[in-house]
Amino acid sequence: MTDTLRPAEPASATETGDGQRKLKRSIGVVGGTLLTLSCVTPASTLFVVVPDLFGTLGTATALTIAIGSVLCIAVAFCYAELGTLIPSAGGEYAMVSTLAGRLAGWLVFVLSLLVVVIVPPVIAMGTADYIAPLVHVDPALTGAGVMLLATLAGLLDLRANAWITGVFLVLEVIAAAVVAVLGFSHAHRGAGSLVSMQVAGAHGSVDPVTAALVVSGLAIALFVTQGFSTAVYLSEELEHPRRDVARTVLATLAISTVIILVPVAAITMGATDLKELTGGDLSAMVTAWSNTAVGTFVSLCVALAIVNAGIVMVIQNSRVLFASARDKAWPTPVNGLLSRLGRFGSPWVATLTVGIPGALLCFVDLDTLYGVTGVSVTAMYLLVAVAALLGRRDGHRHTPAWRMPLWPALPVLLIAVLGYVLVQQDPAYLLWTGGITAVATLYWALYLRPRRDTHWLVSLPEDTRS
Repeated sequence: MTDTLRPAEPASATETGDGQRKLKRSIGVVGGTLLTLSCVTPASTLFVVVPDLFGTLGTATALTIAIGSVLCIAVAFCYAELGTLIPSAGGEYAMVSTLAGRLAGWLVFVLSLLVVVIVPPVIAMGTADYIAPLVHVDPALTGAGVMLLATLAGLLDLRANAWITGVFLVLEVIAAAVVAVLGFSHAHRGAGSLVSMQVAGAHGSVDPVTAALVVSGLAIALFVTQGFSTAVYLSEELEHPRRDVARTVLATLAISTVIILVPVAAITMGATDLKELTGGDLSAMVTAWSNTAVGTFVSLCVALAIVNAGIVMVIQNSRVLFASARDKAWPTPVNGLLSRLGRFGSPWVATLTVGIPGALLCFVDLDTLYGVTGVSVTAMYLLVAVAALLGRRDGHRHTPAWRMPLWPALPVLLIAVLGYVLVQQDPAYLLWTGGITAVATLYWALYLRPRRDTHWLVSLPEDTRS
């Protein structure tokens, strides 16, 4: 059964514990873009995620990210339309539940939980590599410290966090710009290398990068700019969500693509040989192109970028949990705790629920879960595209919202492409993700569906503005 879009229940009729349900509208497009860009965290993505792509795709890395960015334009259009049609802190699950049914929305929520649980600690553990010029610390301890710091920051007012993350964002953009300038100025190969499709093999051989490898790499390439969806999670705290969500989504995708793709092209052209590029030691490349001082500066900027990403991911993820509790996804006592708001207007219990387990996960080997993240993001985008295809039927046809061009062709094309990308992923990652969604489906069937009149009631705040 598909839920209808309706105002949230009055506070007096809810079970929140402190009588509050609404997040505070306190940020505009600039603040929302700063927070959203910080969740994309271009520099930490460049230095933590992209090296793995260099290891498997070599000179085809920039091309794969470019293709992923083009696909993300269609995804961003879907998010922009649905995010203005259904501006809820629940993000994807609120959009999909309202338009494609409760079960589909629940599965999207589970997929988003996989992403939000895995990504922050994995990125946080990368901090140790970039503070190494000053101090050597165990990656797990460093990651746990970053997650706890991000959790404390997440308890503050959102406007304060927009300024904190804005300052950090400037530093990471500077670091990315330095890498781009150094790479291009020390180019060892021409622009043709960006489509040469080569990767270093064993024993010094040069192996071709096949089209199948590029398609497989698209799941991670989609994840590289995935953070633009944060604008939808922040929609209940944007001052004019019907207008500002679309602006924030599209601006963030455009800016983040430039910040990530340009340095990737520079690194590809600036690496001394294919073996160095495939090795992906970007800090060593920067130091070789300049000197130790510049290498240290860039490394510290990246470390701050990772802290920045941690702060925004905790903010984003706590909003998702807050919204799920408000929409009664859990047993009543749990819903009451997770929907509590603190003195700064932030969902403090949900923030702690996200941050503290994230710190503990830093002591777990999460390397193999990169693939699960890629599968989860691809599947989540596919379901969002399905919701976008259904977004103009019945009563939603005339609801004030930003509308994408080339509808319904774009959602249909996106569904076909993402479906193909999904089936090309490693079977092990598909099995892991499929098993988790199967367990989630059982929870739906045994707990949520029998209580469909009182649980999983996706709602839209009644004070939404045009």
